[in-house]
Amino acid sequence: MVDRTAWRICSDNGWWSVFGKKKPYGKARRPGVPAHDDHVGRVFAAAAANTLYLADITEHRTDEGKLYLCAVKDVWSNRIVGYCIDSRMKSRLAVQALENAVARRGGTNQVAGCILHTDRGSQFRARSFQRALNRHGMVGSMGQAGSAADNAAMESFFSLLQQNVLDRRRWTTRDDLRIAIVTWIERTYHRRRRQAALGRLTPIEYEIIMTAPATQAA
Repeated sequence: MVDRTAWRICSDNGWWSVFGKKKPYGKARRPGVPAHDDHVGRVFAAAAANTLYLADITEHRTDEGKLYLCAVKDVWSNRIVGYCIDSRMKSRLAVQALENAVARRGGTNQVAGCILHTDRGSQFRARSFQRALNRHGMVGSMGQAGSAADNAAMESFFSLLQQNVLDRRRWTTRDDLRIAIVTWIERTYHRRRRQAALGRLTPIEYEIIMTAPATQAA
């Protein structure tokens, strides 16, 4: 009886509790796909091109705001085969980086069966990214949550980028930083920086030398 009386008084005076359930804003977001199994196990080695890719996302601040880079590396030659740079860290950043990698490597027929290893970030668990993997016949792989060592070979590339570009000076505009990143990847990292793991060759030199015997045999 007391509850009904209280309800009637509130109703007559238009009093309503402020502790009601909040209404969601916008459309409800569907959860991403489940995390993939780890098919790499911290063994960052590949006997041939397009068998194991690594991908990750990094960010850096400019006076205009943050700039995000998603890069895809072929473990065989350590070449950055695809990347995308944007002012927003959405799933399309990862999708476009993957599409660029597939295009650079010659299309779906060349990358089908390739393992793509990432962390468990939402961009890589997005349904659009999963559709891209399936479309190209690639196999998703993910390390454990919060374990940088599970993608250490990709972290090492970002560490070089940090030392040689990002931390070199203050970046005024996103375009300035974007140009600097692309220039360093394509001119310095790919063509000038020799790597001990590649027998003191650059990624481009390694691919040319290792591909030549196969071409001659064919």
